[in-house]
Amino acid sequence: MEVLKEKVEEEEAAEREEAAERAERGDRTEKVMRPPEVRREETILTQEMLRDLEKKLSEIEIPISEELPIFTNDTIDISKLPLSYKTNTLKEEHLLQVADNFSRHYSHLCPDRVPLFLHPLNECEVPKFVSTTIRPTLMPYPDLYNWDSCAQFVSDFLTMVPLPDPLKPPRYLYSSTTVLKYQKGNCFDYSTLLCSMLIGSGYDAYCVIGYGSQDLCHMDLTREVCPLTLKPKESVKKEEKAPPKKYAIKPPRDLTSRFEQEQEIKRQEKIKAEEEKRLREEEERLLEAEKAKPDALLGLRVHSWVLVLSGKREVPESFFIDPLTARSYSTQDDHFLGIESLWNHKNYWVNMQDCWNCCKDLIFDLGDPVRWEYMLLGTDKPHLSLTEEDDTGMNNDDDVENLDKEDEDKSFDMPPSWVEQIEISPEAFETRCPNGKKVIQYKKAKLEKWAPYLNSNGLVSCLTTYEDFECTKISEIKEWYQNREDMLELRHINKSTGLNIDYFKPGHPQALRVHSYKSMQPEMDRVMEFYETARVDGLLKREETPKTMTEYYQGRSDFLSYRHVTFGPRVKNLPLNSAESNPRPMEKITERFSRNLTKPADEDVAERVFLIAEERIQLRYHCRDDHITANKREFLRRTEVDSKGNKIIMTPDMCISFEVEPMEHTKKLLYQYEAMMHLKREEKLSRHQAWESELEVLEILKLREEEEEAHTLTISIYDTKRNKKSKEYREAMERVMHEEHLRQVETQLDYLAPFLAQLPPGEKLTRWQAARIKDECLSDFKQRLIDKANLIQARFEKETQELQKKQQWYQENQVTLTPEDEDLYLSYCSQAMFRIRILEQRLSRHKELAPLKYLALEEKLNKDPRLVEFLKVFV
Repeated sequence: MEVLKEKVEEEEAAEREEAAERAERGDRTEKVMRPPEVRREETILTQEMLRDLEKKLSEIEIPISEELPIFTNDTIDISKLPLSYKTNTLKEEHLLQVADNFSRHYSHLCPDRVPLFLHPLNECEVPKFVSTTIRPTLMPYPDLYNWDSCAQFVSDFLTMVPLPDPLKPPRYLYSSTTVLKYQKGNCFDYSTLLCSMLIGSGYDAYCVIGYGSQDLCHMDLTREVCPLTLKPKESVKKEEKAPPKKYAIKPPRDLTSRFEQEQEIKRQEKIKAEEEKRLREEEERLLEAEKAKPDALLGLRVHSWVLVLSGKREVPESFFIDPLTARSYSTQDDHFLGIESLWNHKNYWVNMQDCWNCCKDLIFDLGDPVRWEYMLLGTDKPHLSLTEEDDTGMNNDDDVENLDKEDEDKSFDMPPSWVEQIEISPEAFETRCPNGKKVIQYKKAKLEKWAPYLNSNGLVSCLTTYEDFECTKISEIKEWYQNREDMLELRHINKSTGLNIDYFKPGHPQALRVHSYKSMQPEMDRVMEFYETARVDGLLKREETPKTMTEYYQGRSDFLSYRHVTFGPRVKNLPLNSAESNPRPMEKITERFSRNLTKPADEDVAERVFLIAEERIQLRYHCRDDHITANKREFLRRTEVDSKGNKIIMTPDMCISFEVEPMEHTKKLLYQYEAMMHLKREEKLSRHQAWESELEVLEILKLREEEEEAHTLTISIYDTKRNKKSKEYREAMERVMHEEHLRQVETQLDYLAPFLAQLPPGEKLTRWQAARIKDECLSDFKQRLIDKANLIQARFEKETQELQKKQQWYQENQVTLTPEDEDLYLSYCSQAMFRIRILEQRLSRHKELAPLKYLALEEKLNKDPRLVEFLKVFV
C-alpha cells in the first residue's frame, strides 16, 4: 500500500497503467471476502454486469420479524450523557481527517471493495472512530477474568437486535455504557463490549467486520448441539497385564471346532455390516433433514465478531469468538466467510489477503504490511524485515524522502477512548439475563436460564432434551439449583426410564452426595451415595431394592467394606412407613472386610455370611500370598438335648472347617465355642445396624420430602437486601443508637431553664436572684429524689402485701387445690419474689446514689457560667 499511495497524485493516469502497477506488485489488491461460488462469478462478470448484480441485490427486501427488539436513537436518553459523547476533541477531529484520507486512498486503489467501517455515528449523532469506541476495562469480578466467562456474560446480559440492513454495516455504533444500560445491541455492539472486557483482562483481542453464515448472523443455534449435552471424553486406561508366573497352570486344550468359529465370525460380521449400513442411512437421512435451505445471500451477510490472537494470557492458538452466542470457533470454521478489516483500541488493519477459501488460508500476522494494511504507524505489531532486493531498490533518495514523508503522516497516536468507564453493578452482574430470564433453543434441546433468587425453589438453569427435531417429546430434563438450604445442586430426570438423580454439594444434614430413585416411597429401588468423610460410620453408598439392601463402607476401624442384607416378606400387612414397629424379617446378611495387616491372613476374616433362617454362619478368611486357596469355616446353631434332657451347647459336628494348614488350637472345642459365641454377638450387632439403616432411609426420605416442600434458600449475611435477619439486626442497632442519642440529648438539657424562665425577659440577673435560683434548683432536685424513693417504696410494699395475701389464700385452700392450681401458685410466688427483690435492689441503689447525684448537681451549679460570677461572693 505504501507504493500505491505514492501514485495517488497520478489519478488521471490510464487504467492500464494501474493494472500494470498492480501486476508488478504481485497483485496485492486482490478482491476479498467472497465465497468460492461468488468469487468465480466476479472474475467472469464485467463492470456492467457487476453494477446490474448490485442493483438486483439492493432490490432484495429482507423481512425483519416484529418480535425482535428495536434499539434506535429515539429510545436513548442523551440528556445525561457527558460532553465527550456529544463533541469531538481536536485530536479526534484530526483522527477523523486521517481516516477519511485513508478511506479515499483505499477506495481509489481498491474500487471493487466495499467502503471501510471507520467512523460511524454514536448515540449523539457524532462521528467517532471505531478504535476510540473500545474502552479497555478490567472488571472487579473474578468470574469475568477469563475469555469464556466474559463472552458468556455478554451473551446472557444483552438482547440481540438485528442489523437494519444485513448487507451493510450499521450506521450507528453505540458506546458500551449505553449498551449495558439498555441491555440491547447488534453484533457490532456485542463485539465492542466483549473486546473492551477482553483487552482489559490482558487478551490480545480485536473487533472484526466480515461476512458470516446465516445461522451465525441470526444467532440461530437450532442446528448446533448444546454444549451441556456433550459428555467429556473419558480416558481409557490400559490394563497392565500381570507378568506370567513361572509355575502357572497350563490352560486346558481348546476342543471347539475352528470351522464353527469361522462361520460364527462371518455371521457376526454380516450382522455388524447390516447394522452399520442402517445407521449410515439413518444418519444421512437426519443430515438431510437438518440441512439448511440454500441462502440467497451467502457470503454477503455482514457480521462482527472478536478475534483473539495467540501469545498473551497463554493463548496457544488464535481463535474466533461469536459474541452473540459466546461460542469459540477455529479460524478455519465454515461459519466465517471472510474478513474486511479489524481493529483494537490502538490501530485499524485492512485485510489484503484473498478470501476465496473463506478464512481458512488467512494468516493473522498483523505486522506483515503485505497481508494487513494498517492505518496508523504507532502499532505494537512487528514489521517484516525488507529483503535485499527491496533494500537495494530503495537506495534512491527520492524514495527515501517519500517514505519519510509518508511515515510522518501516519505517525499519529490514537486518542483516548471517548466512552466513560464501563461499570457493572453487583445487582446487574447477579441478574445477568434481561428481566432475569433467557431461553436458548439448540438442536433437540432447550436451555432456560434464570437469575439467582428469581425462582422460589432456587432454580437457575434448566436443560430440556427432546427425542425429535420438532421438540415435542421430552427425553431428559436437567435442572441446576443455587443457594438451596438442602445443598441440592443438580437434578437429572429421565422421562423414558422415570429415573431421578439428585446431586448435592457438601453440607447436607445426612451427608448426601447423590440420590437416585424412581419413587420417594420407601422399600423401592434407589441408590444413595454419601460424603464418607462427613459420616462417622464411613458409609460410601447404599443400594436398596424391595428385597435387598447393599451398603459400601470405607475407612472403618473394623475394616468393614461391604454389607448385603436380604429381606423376607412381612408377617403383618402394615404401612411401609412402619419399619420401626414392623421391620422386615432378615433372611441373610453378607459382610466383607478389608485386609487387617495386624492379623495373619488365615485368621483375618474376609467374608462372613449370616444365614438367619437356616441358623448357619459361614466364614471365609483372606488368602495368604503363598497359598492358592483360603481357609473356610461354617457354624451350625442347633438347639438339641442329650439323652438326659440337658441342652447341648457345642458339639464337634456343629463346626465344619477347611484349613490349608490345620493348627492345633483351632481343633479344640473351647476355641470353636468361643468363636461361635463371638459370631452370635456379631450377628445381633449386624442385624441391629441393618435395622438402623432401614430407619435412616425412612428418615432421609422424610427429610427430603420436607426439603422439597419448603425449598428454603440460604441468604448471605452480606446480602443486606434479602437477608431479613441482618436487616432486622441493622434496624435494631439503628434504633438503639437513636435512643442513645436522645438519652444524651436529655442529659445535656439545661437544668436552669425552668427557673430562669420565671424571670422577666431581658432583665439582668442579680446576686440575690442567682442564689435563689440555685437553692430552688437544688431543693427541686432533692424533692424529686425523695419522690422517686417513695415511689419505689410504695411499689415494694404493694408487691409484699399481694404476696402475703396470696400465701394466706394458699394456706386456706391448700387441701382443695389441684396440681394445676399449685403450679400457678408457685409460678406467681416465683415472679413476685423476683419483682420484690428487684425493687429492693433499686431502692438500696437509689439511697446510695442520691447523695452523690445531689453533690454532682451542686458542683455543676457552682461552675455554671451564668451563676459563677454571683456565687463567688457567697463562697
